[in-house]
Amino acid sequence: MSVPPLPTLVIEPLVRAALIEDLGHAGDITTDAVVSAEARAETALVARAPGLVAGLDLALLAFKLLDPAILATVLRPDGSCLSPGDVIATVAGPARGILTAERVALNFLCHLSGIATATAGIVEVVRGHRARITCTRKTTPGLRAVQKYAVRVGGGANHRFGLDDAVLIKDNHIAAAGGIRPAIERVRASIGHLVKVEVEVDTLAQLEEALAVGVDAVLLDNMRPEELRRAVAMVDGRATTEASGGVTPATARAIAASGVDLVSIGWLTHSVTALDIGLDYRV
Repeated sequence: MSVPPLPTLVIEPLVRAALIEDLGHAGDITTDAVVSAEARAETALVARAPGLVAGLDLALLAFKLLDPAILATVLRPDGSCLSPGDVIATVAGPARGILTAERVALNFLCHLSGIATATAGIVEVVRGHRARITCTRKTTPGLRAVQKYAVRVGGGANHRFGLDDAVLIKDNHIAAAGGIRPAIERVRASIGHLVKVEVEVDTLAQLEEALAVGVDAVLLDNMRPEELRRAVAMVDGRATTEASGGVTPATARAIAASGVDLVSIGWLTHSVTALDIGLDYRV
């Protein structure tokens, strides 16, 4: 399924801020000294490892913001599978602008492609089970929208985007409220009718208490697969079940086989390996 691109209005401030950070107070003193203002270049964004493309719009916008005369031709848009040597896009125009924008463009493209690639890998691991792979709020400050977009490109789903679009009652909330029931009751008394409520539970006893009060979803934290199976049976369709904690490529399939609806993974956004992509001159 194709994922709609993010609006330019969303990504432009991120790319602009990254360019301003890189240019500093004096601009690209290396490129300006080495490359003449009249020089032109023909380059290509080339995959150096297998993976999935994500973030190409941000990369190409970096070149365009630096110099509107730079033109790009997309060969493999976001969501495309890559093999080493595949050309993702060609970038041609004033050489100074291309070289100055190169690092910012690659930072976005490599990082977001890494997220999409890792997500696609875990999605494949759990294929055949009902569970969907979802990300968390463990994102790089300022990059949440684009990191969650990359998860979608990889075939995953998004958890809440912030603190204001859904309720997630966690262990510290429960401790502060004096228990699961009072925490849920206080939330129900204060939110709107369209806001869903999820509660984190560590034990089957806590799960039973949450179900007795009534919630839309339960986060089953750090439970072993056999515990997850018992939890799913207890819920019996009354709430969405989400497994979280200890999810790796080696454990994901067993977790999904428990019958949970969602498997949430923080490392998809907070510590994933960037995909190796380079900008090569075309001679």
